[in-house]
Amino acid sequence: MTITILGSGAFGTALAITLATNGDIILVARDAKTAAQIDADRENKRRLPGYKLPPNVTVTDKLTGEGTILIATPTQQLSTILLQEQAALRNRPLIACCKGVDLKSGLGPVGLMQKADLGGPIGILSGPSFAKDIAAGLPTALTLAMSDDGTNLQNALSTPTLRLYLTDDWRGVELGGALKNVIAIACGVAIGSGLGESARAAILTRGFSEMRTYAEALGARTDTLMGLSGLGDLTLTASSETSRNFRYGLGIGAGNTWTSEETVEGAATAKAMASLNHGKMPIIETVAALVDKQITVQDAVKSLLNRALKKES
Repeated sequence: MTITILGSGAFGTALAITLATNGDIILVARDAKTAAQIDADRENKRRLPGYKLPPNVTVTDKLTGEGTILIATPTQQLSTILLQEQAALRNRPLIACCKGVDLKSGLGPVGLMQKADLGGPIGILSGPSFAKDIAAGLPTALTLAMSDDGTNLQNALSTPTLRLYLTDDWRGVELGGALKNVIAIACGVAIGSGLGESARAAILTRGFSEMRTYAEALGARTDTLMGLSGLGDLTLTASSETSRNFRYGLGIGAGNTWTSEETVEGAATAKAMASLNHGKMPIIETVAALVDKQITVQDAVKSLLNRALKKES
């Protein structure tokens, strides 16, 4: 089975490297220049330097062929891509490998694919993973969520170092992957502003409570949020400077401006969620206000600490 990966960022490139263990891979870059550079170097020197592409990875800028497509583009670009590439995507299995909530529609990756209605099976792949770990062949476990039977894809996308667990709770996987990025920003703010490790632990825990409350209200299952794509992904993203969302929060806390070209999905997700849940998710709404520079870190701390005391839930 040939797998096509749409998106040649760090994660898409890493997936191409590890999945080439199982068979031929087509890696689709955003333009001809990028594809030519990656193919000539056999390495994505801009997004994932130091990791060579195996010989059976074909790099192109054209989406053609048949079979499963893994979409590893930023969530904020997904709606446009589904529209522009609808002819090539129609009736093919589509697996989102991106996390977040679209600012315009309020939908996650699966919701956007459902709205596009391209006729094939859809799903989402998510969990605690850094691109460099996957590319290096370090042990990684992810969750594949499919509304249809995803057993064949689970087998096709698992490798000796990449282990996939299967679920039909796509909503829980989608929301877990989106919301954890926002909490990771908050944890980064805590460390960057010198609030300390205890503050980060409190934010991570109470932030996870917000994630569960919101996701379960929309029909997600508790065990999904407690699993790889929820708590597992949150633990990794909120505790490592390899995480761009955590680094973004560090910058906010330290008063620095984000200058990296890397996509920070948690920033857009925070704003999308805050517009829907006034007063219901204080940490997430606080992150949205910090991202938009509506409040200072000092204001944020004061607001959160001055909330009415309550029972833990």
